[in-house]
Amino acid sequence: MLIPDTRVIAEKFASLEPVLDERARRLWAASEARAIGRGGISRVAEATGLSRITIRAGLRELQPPSPALDRMQAAGRVRRRGGGRKPLIDHDPKLERVLEILVDPVTRGDPMSPLRWTCKSAANLAAELRAQGHTVSERSVNRLLHASGYSLQSNRKTIEGGDHPDRDAQFQHINRRVKAYQKQGHPVVSVDAKKKELVGRFRNGGREWQPSGEPEKVNVYDFIDKDLGKAIPYGVYDPTANTGWVGVGVDHDTAEFAVETLRRWWRNMGRRAYPQATKLLVTADGGGSNGSRCRLWKLELQRLASETGLRISVCHFPPGTSKWNKIEHRMFCHITENWRGRPLVSCEVVVNLIGSTTTETGLSIRSELDDGNYPTGRKITDEQMKGLLIRKEKFHGDWNYTILPKADIG
Repeated sequence: MLIPDTRVIAEKFASLEPVLDERARRLWAASEARAIGRGGISRVAEATGLSRITIRAGLRELQPPSPALDRMQAAGRVRRRGGGRKPLIDHDPKLERVLEILVDPVTRGDPMSPLRWTCKSAANLAAELRAQGHTVSERSVNRLLHASGYSLQSNRKTIEGGDHPDRDAQFQHINRRVKAYQKQGHPVVSVDAKKKELVGRFRNGGREWQPSGEPEKVNVYDFIDKDLGKAIPYGVYDPTANTGWVGVGVDHDTAEFAVETLRRWWRNMGRRAYPQATKLLVTADGGGSNGSRCRLWKLELQRLASETGLRISVCHFPPGTSKWNKIEHRMFCHITENWRGRPLVSCEVVVNLIGSTTTETGLSIRSELDDGNYPTGRKITDEQMKGLLIRKEKFHGDWNYTILPKADIG
């Protein structure tokens, strides 16, 4: 007799399993095992994943039926009444509660639980439960956790700090100002500094298509290359035109560098797109080089306003709301996606990758290397601040203000 191999049995089982109930599965497996003869139970168990105990039970049922089995079949049952292994929580009613305490000790139990400071893997949880006298395996822990609504999850960045009481009011204020400027045909830009990037053969997150077995080779350690340094991208995004400008600095992320990038955007893109503009609205985060408390930011904006003749209005986002800045999710995220998996071997590569970033919605970006020096630690005196032409708005003048050109005092 030709004995079918394991693969053939597995294929037959895969085609029949969707239409078989529990009893039909064990009877079919038992029939296959009996047809094979010696070693049939092991061969079928290996091919189907059914346990040997299940297959042996099917073999017993293939014998001439007993009166009890006749009654079971007449009632349409798959198992005898009371058959099958009882759930663990029936044998150990406290198990589920103890497991929840171990998984979430802060809200459900003792904050000094032994697993409070260790990895809460199923293996560790099972070991701790056994140490407390519960008979349970790692697989059973997994099954109990899923039944209780738990799943494996990673950390999620959502906590940004306490809410400011005027947070929503400032968002509404910014929205009104942006719509008013766009309706009048004046430019509105969102500005921010992107994360600094190491220049050189360093690993960059993400994956890129390469010939099989030939990944891009990069440095093992991320120690800064003193000759190549870091790239500091600072961006200006125009949500009305869906265009952007990114200056790639090599020195320091200072307010002087931020305003210089804004200046270059205006010279190369802004004044061509808005030739009739007399004012500019800038939305920015509340901290960093363009922070609401940064004196140098305001001083450099005053110089830019006087050079261009623009009235530059600034609206800062409330503390802890940087992710709402449009430049983050309209431009920077696409730049990161465009250079994923590629080492940024030079500043020229950084500039070119930024400049080649596009989207299906029509985003276009221009980028330029800024190799200027922007020293840190510049002190702005009270006298210099008094010389600025700043008009603060009634609502949160620290967040909302307009800087007038020196020639425009009226």
